[in-house]
Amino acid sequence: MISSFVLLGVVLVVYAVFQVINGLRTNIAKARQSGVPYIVVRKSRETWGTYTVCRAVADSHMHSHCALQSGMANDMAILEPEWSFRELNEPYRRLGESFIVVSPGRMIMFTQDADVIRQVAARREDFPKLTSTYELLALFGKNVLTTEGQLWRMHRKVTSASFNERNAAHTFAEAIHQSQGMVDKWLRQGGGTTITSIEHDTMTLALNIIGYVGFGLRFLWPGQSLPADMDPRLKKYGSLTPPAGHSMTFAESLATVLERIVVLLLTPKKLLGILPFKAVKEAAEADMNYRQYMKEFLADKIEDVRRGDRGEGGMDIMGQLVRTKYGDKTGKEPDFDDDDIIGNAFIITVAGHETTANVLHFTLLELATNPAAQRQLQADIDRLFGDSDPSTWGYEQNVNAMLASMLGATMNETLRTMPPVVGVPKIVSRAGNPVVTASTGDKLALPADMTVILSAVAVQRNPRFWPSRPSRLTGAPTDLDDYLPERWFRTEDKAGGAAGAAAADAMADEDTEDYGGFKGPDTSAQLFHPYRGSFIPFSEGARSCLGRRIAQVEIIAALAVVFQRHSLELAVDGEGIGVGDGQVAAMGRPERAALYQRAQARCRETLRGATTLLTLKLHGSAYVPVRLVKRGEERFVNFVDA
Repeated sequence: MISSFVLLGVVLVVYAVFQVINGLRTNIAKARQSGVPYIVVRKSRETWGTYTVCRAVADSHMHSHCALQSGMANDMAILEPEWSFRELNEPYRRLGESFIVVSPGRMIMFTQDADVIRQVAARREDFPKLTSTYELLALFGKNVLTTEGQLWRMHRKVTSASFNERNAAHTFAEAIHQSQGMVDKWLRQGGGTTITSIEHDTMTLALNIIGYVGFGLRFLWPGQSLPADMDPRLKKYGSLTPPAGHSMTFAESLATVLERIVVLLLTPKKLLGILPFKAVKEAAEADMNYRQYMKEFLADKIEDVRRGDRGEGGMDIMGQLVRTKYGDKTGKEPDFDDDDIIGNAFIITVAGHETTANVLHFTLLELATNPAAQRQLQADIDRLFGDSDPSTWGYEQNVNAMLASMLGATMNETLRTMPPVVGVPKIVSRAGNPVVTASTGDKLALPADMTVILSAVAVQRNPRFWPSRPSRLTGAPTDLDDYLPERWFRTEDKAGGAAGAAAADAMADEDTEDYGGFKGPDTSAQLFHPYRGSFIPFSEGARSCLGRRIAQVEIIAALAVVFQRHSLELAVDGEGIGVGDGQVAAMGRPERAALYQRAQARCRETLRGATTLLTLKLHGSAYVPVRLVKRGEERFVNFVDA
C-alpha cells in the first residue's frame, strides 16, 4: 500500500511541474503578443524549473520573435548580476535593441533603445519604480528612493528644496577645500611615492563633502584640526575621538555603516549583536553608534529651529528637513515624521557618497591610463585658472566654463563608460498593457507586471544613438568602448541612424509636474548633446537623481585641484610589473612607453573586473596603484599617447 506521505509527495511534484509548464506557457504567450524578441531560460531567481520542461515548452512555441540560445541564455549568464557590464552591447547585437527574458516565474525586458528608455522614464503611471529592489534601503526610515506614488511625491518635494544653486555653490567651495586635503595627504606620503589607497581616499573625500552637505559638519583629514570658533555642540560630531556615550566617532560610524551597508541590509536585526563574524560585529557597532548620533543630531536641529535658527549660513540637508517639519507653521506641513527625516538624510548620504566617490576614482585611473587626455585636461585647467589659488575659485564665475571644458568632458566620459548604476529598474503597471514606440517605429505592447531594465551601460555605447569612429586602440569598428573625453567636443557629429519617429509620441506622454530639484541638462550646451534617453547615468525623467548637480560640482572641483599642479601616473614598481625607479631612470622613451603599455593593460583589465553591489566599483582586493608627481617631473604621461 502506498504511503500517504509518498502520495502527497508525488502530488506536490506533479503540481510543481504543472506550475512550471503553465507559468512558462503563459509568459511565452505574453512575450509573443508584445512584439519584443524574447529568449527562454530554464529558471528565474525566484522560480526553479527543469531545463527539460522549459525547453520542451519553448520548442513548441518557437517563432520568428523567439531566440532561444544554446549558449548564454541556457547557462543563465544573462540573469547573473554582472552580465550587463561583462557583455555590454553583445546580447543586443544578437537579440535586438530590446528583448525579454522569459522564465516560468517572471519576465524581464532589457533595453538599450533610447526612445523606449525615454518613454518608460517619462510615463510614471505606466512604469512606476520597482521599489521592491530598494526596500532594504529603508534601513533608517522611509525616503525618497524607496517610495512611489503620492508618498514619493511628498518625499521628493520636501527633499528637493535642498538641491538648489545656492547649495551647489557651498558644495563647490567645500569640494575644493576637501580635495586640497586629499592632495596634502598624498604629498605627505612623499612625492612620487606609490599610492595604493586611491579608492579609500576618494571615498573619504566624498564622505567629508557629504558630511558638510548632509549635516553641515566639517570632517577632517589626518593632520587637520577643527576650527577654534566651531559651535561646541557640533564638535562632538567632528571630533577625532569618540565623545561620551559612543565607542566610535561620528565620521567612523558613518563610514563603517556605508562600508558595511550590505551586511546591515541582509542581516536580521536580532542577529546583528549575536553573530561572531568580524564584519557583522563592525556593522553592529557602527549601526548602534550612528543611530544614537542621529537621535542626538535630530534633537540639536529641532532645538535650533525652535530657537529661530533659519540655517542660512551653509548647506545642511538634514537641518533643512527639520525646518520643513518644525519651522514656521503654515497649515500645509507635510506628513513627515522624525524617521523620515533620518531616512532621507541617510539615503542622500549613501547616494551622494558612494556614487560620486566611484566616479572620481574611475576618472583618476582613466586619466592616468590615458595620458593624452590628462594633458588636454591640464591645458584646459591652465586656461581657466592658471596658477591661481583654488580657494579663490568661485562657483558662479567658473562652474559653467568648467563643465564646458575637458573637466566636464572627462567626467561625462566616465559616466558614459562606467555609470554608477548599470541598469535602472522599472515595472509595467498592472493597469494594462502600455504601448511604447521603438526607435525602429515598431509598437511594443508591454505585459503588465513585467520588470523593465533601462540598461545605462549598453545604451551609452549604442552606435544607433552615439556617433563613433574606428577605434585607434583596438581596431574595432567603433570607439564606443574606448575612453575618449575628446568625443564630447565632436559637436558637429549627429547621433547617426537614430529614428525620430517616436519622439512626438514620447513628448506627448511627458510628465510636466514640477517635482523640484535641478532643472538643467546633464551636460553642458557647449559639448556634444546626446540623443535623449541615450545618456542616463543620473537616470531619466521625474525620478532622475536629485543630487546630480552636486555630484558634478564635486567631481570637476576635485579634478581641477588634483591636476592643476600635479600629474597622475600608473605605478610600475608593484606586483605584476615590478620595475624600480633606478631601472626607469636608465630607460629611453621607447622603453618607457613599452613599460607604460604594460601598466595601462593591467589597469584596463582591472577596471573591466568592476562589479556591482550597490554601485559599480572595484571590490575585494582589486586596486590600481598610482603615483602623484609634480607637473614637469613626469616619467611617462608627459609623452605617452596610447
